[in-house]
Amino acid sequence: MKLLARYLAGQVLVASGFVLLALLVLFAFFDVMQELGSLGRNDYGLGQAAVVVLLNVPGHLYEILPVAALIGTLFALSRLVGNSEYAVMRVSGLSNWRVAGYFAIIGVVLSLLVLVLGEYVAPWSEQAAQRYKLLATRSVVAQQFRSGLWVKDGRSFINVREVMPDNTLRGIEIYGFAADGSLGWIRAAEQANWRGDQIWDLQQVMETRFSSNGIQATRSARQDWQSVLTPDILSVLLVAPEKMSARTLWRYVAHLKDNGQKATRYELALWSKFISPFVIPIMMLIAMPFAIQGPRAGGTSSKIFIGILAGLGFHLLSRLFGHLGLLNDWPAVMVAILPLLIFLAIALAGIRWVERR
Repeated sequence: MKLLARYLAGQVLVASGFVLLALLVLFAFFDVMQELGSLGRNDYGLGQAAVVVLLNVPGHLYEILPVAALIGTLFALSRLVGNSEYAVMRVSGLSNWRVAGYFAIIGVVLSLLVLVLGEYVAPWSEQAAQRYKLLATRSVVAQQFRSGLWVKDGRSFINVREVMPDNTLRGIEIYGFAADGSLGWIRAAEQANWRGDQIWDLQQVMETRFSSNGIQATRSARQDWQSVLTPDILSVLLVAPEKMSARTLWRYVAHLKDNGQKATRYELALWSKFISPFVIPIMMLIAMPFAIQGPRAGGTSSKIFIGILAGLGFHLLSRLFGHLGLLNDWPAVMVAILPLLIFLAIALAGIRWVERR
């Protein structure tokens, strides 16, 4: 049985590897198409775009590895069934439930890789890609200061104390310098909301101007502010919740709760991180009933198509439950786990149905 387990593992891992490579090439092509719009901006050329695309690879690996495992399992097992190898294994005493156990173990091993990618590699590479692109386009961003985020915008220097995930800025100070390097004015605002087209809506503004005649201070409830500081630049510091590490999400959820703010979206992303090790084993179990029905149930291509639909169905169901949970304020743990339990039930019911035939 150990020999059969190693053989099945080898077949599934090789097939999943080829599928993963094909999907990565496809996603890299989409990234290249997206980066073409930024070519020619200062020092941003094909070489820099290639670096950004490569840095995005770990994030894509984290996203598509479950689907690659699903399609790879379908392909490998369908080929074994088509070559009558699986029938020989069954005659030798190998049950479908034992095969399911083997696939679950293989899935756990792959899940460890997903766990490392999602916790350590992907969040870093996402930020590194954005930071590298900003440097190549000469958008200077400094973030390693206790005083907050500093950005240079022409002759102005911008200091932002807090950057919120919804692109709201809090505690903004803008220092404007004249051509001779002297400080011309200081503008301070409690909050800034993004309006689009490089325009921010400053609220509770205090502006101080320095001249040879003295110092003049004015107050206003709101003021438009055009700046190089955009949500794209802020993405260097704040990635999407689904791409944050579990540690970052945990700290941010605690921060929101301490300040009496709603944290449902980030709790949902956090619980999705916790259940991610179980996604790949369940995806591989989903593939079994379709793959072992025999050649008469359809060719390999049709089964792979079914696998793609199953992976897409899981993704859409997770998104649907996520949106419903946010709208109805459902518990994040229930919203994250329920789609997984539904697909697990479908997988076990399918294996049971095939076993009883």
